[in-house]
Amino acid sequence: MKLDGCNALITGASAGIGTEFARQLAGRARSLILVARREERLVELRDELQQQYPKINVRIQKVDLADPGQLRELIAWLDREEVDVDLLVNNAGLGDLGAFAMSDPIRNEQKTLLNVVALTLLTRHLLPRMIVERRGGILNVSSSAGFLPIPGDAVYAATKAYVTSFSEALRAELRGTGVSVCALCPGPVRTEFQEVASRPGRRVKPGPGPEFLQVAVEQVVRDALTGLEADRPVVIPGSAMKFAIFLSRLMPMPVVRLVFRLAPKRG
Repeated sequence: MKLDGCNALITGASAGIGTEFARQLAGRARSLILVARREERLVELRDELQQQYPKINVRIQKVDLADPGQLRELIAWLDREEVDVDLLVNNAGLGDLGAFAMSDPIRNEQKTLLNVVALTLLTRHLLPRMIVERRGGILNVSSSAGFLPIPGDAVYAATKAYVTSFSEALRAELRGTGVSVCALCPGPVRTEFQEVASRPGRRVKPGPGPEFLQVAVEQVVRDALTGLEADRPVVIPGSAMKFAIFLSRLMPMPVVRLVFRLAPKRG
């Protein structure tokens, strides 16, 4: 897919990777729809983009995608306004660091609704028109955590395994339709995600992970957009992270289990 002149919808656009997607697409897209819970941040981002790129049409929608009612309202709005979307960036996601037995059941439900259900329903709603027009792109923000079960991050890793698997299957179904599907699987990225994912009273380690594995958010988004245009199935930003994932996928599961058993537990 060529991104020039596209009409993009970006979920989770109020921070981190989502905001960076909006900034990098603003100079190329015809229009942007920015979706997130925090309206004030969306307004600030819209004003910033329209000041820098006066010709672009930017619309914002305050939506909590973990709320099925609000998700239905967003889909109804897209239909009512006859919004043309040929690039869907499913970026919104939620994590939770800590043992599953001590987790908040409501937050687990929210993670599943946001990371899995909202992504699936939005894709299903927008995809048929892309197929008819033989032009479109679906960029699903997954995670390198989805390649392995992650103790202390069990539900998040499982939802991201779904996103990657769903993306690969959908890509195979859409061969020859003119619609590209790409799963972005970043490792550690310095955004506010780590802080939001941490439980109350639990100390957050500085940074999202080992520094040698970290990739700047600007590079993550550049790699993702380049990968989508090149019709790549999976994008893992950063050479060190690519190598780490390659090694981890070569390990037999008994070895993986041994590593997890020896690793310190997350509370």
